[in-house]
Amino acid sequence: MVDVQGLGAYSYLRVIVHSQKKRGRPVIPGRRDHLLDAALTLFAERGFHGTSIPDLAAAAGVAAGSIYRHVASKEQLVNEVYRGAKALLAAALLRAVPATAPLREQFHQLWWALIDFARSEPRAFAFLELHHHGDYLDAESRAVELRVLAPIAQVVERGRGSGVLKPLPAAALIVTVWGAFVGMVRAARAGYFTLDDDMGHHVELTAWDAIATSGSPTA
Repeated sequence: MVDVQGLGAYSYLRVIVHSQKKRGRPVIPGRRDHLLDAALTLFAERGFHGTSIPDLAAAAGVAAGSIYRHVASKEQLVNEVYRGAKALLAAALLRAVPATAPLREQFHQLWWALIDFARSEPRAFAFLELHHHGDYLDAESRAVELRVLAPIAQVVERGRGSGVLKPLPAAALIVTVWGAFVGMVRAARAGYFTLDDDMGHHVELTAWDAIATSGSPTA
């Protein structure tokens, strides 16, 4: 098990790639790290289809043909980057959920874990936002997506069962909160406001009010 605490996207991706490298495929020290780092940036900025192999090679400082010494295809590359970025997010969310805390406190901790992730790993957040529904994601990546959602789903199911959250489908509640969060980050990125603690708190309250039943704790 890799200890992800304290690692940034570049460092974590480096660990993940070396732990997942294919048998028999030569790895040139440093070059694969550069490729993963370049891929994270370019895929986040241009998307999968807007990023070419020559673009990736130029950003990584390698010849285009040498990319295939590290990965079999652009699809494999984007999936490796996706799983590394998702693992960073999963680690942040898992650390955020106090098992015995009231539901409102669990929501609060998850919300601020998301904000901290968006602030500290802006490339990874932008990448995941752009790629989480890509038709090029493989079965392993989609399984990672489900595992990452588990802490959020557990909080939602507990809230529905206890009557603290509205008796709506869990997916609808999750989408409501996620949409509010992503909209906030996008607007801040576009320069409409600064994503400071006050703004994060205000949007947290509106997101909670959107999914909580009347009379549930608000603070």
